[in-house]
Amino acid sequence: MMTKEEFLQLQKKYAVQIDEIRQSAHALHQRVNQTYGDDLPYGFHLDMVAEGIQTYGHLVCVSEDDVLPMFFGGYYHDSIEDARMTYNDVMHEARLRMTEEQALMATEIVYALTNDKGRTRDERAGENYYKGIRETPYAPFIKLCDRLANITYTCSIDSGKDGNRMREIYKGEMAHFLSSIKSGSDDPRLQIPYEVIMTLAEILIEEVDRDEIRKQWGELYKK
Repeated sequence: MMTKEEFLQLQKKYAVQIDEIRQSAHALHQRVNQTYGDDLPYGFHLDMVAEGIQTYGHLVCVSEDDVLPMFFGGYYHDSIEDARMTYNDVMHEARLRMTEEQALMATEIVYALTNDKGRTRDERAGENYYKGIRETPYAPFIKLCDRLANITYTCSIDSGKDGNRMREIYKGEMAHFLSSIKSGSDDPRLQIPYEVIMTLAEILIEEVDRDEIRKQWGELYKK
């Protein structure tokens, strides 16, 4: 684990590499004409996910060597699912900017965050999918940042015509989602920080429900 200031300094140290990862991920989704919301470039969403990593990454990061894989995982988390990449394609991109060990960690994060094949939302994010997330270092945290990005946008005034519908979906999924990505391991890399959970609750849930979430997850973190 590291302090927020230590994590910030490492972001500055690797700013060039992080920006290269950002630009390549943006270009990847542009090539397949993927958008976010009504008409935003998909890079808008990727940047929001990365913002979560920037803000809360110190709560889970255990090593300087893990910083680049975490940001790569955030920027590339939808590359297999939405941008026609394969596992080997992602590994190739990671190897361009990291050591072999880092590239493997980064690619495993992306793979773990790739939905399964399925006809419905539930089928695409079933138990096998969540099991992979729970077992992959940093995947639970980055999945939480992804959900935070989606909920933040969905609850904004610019979320478009599907905003209210998705808000209700996310609200209904909240308890199941959090329990599904919580690993139960003592490994800091598999944790879902309480601070991020409460940020989600502040955005999405009514006051009475926020209190229940706070109580429920406070008790879980004492175990």
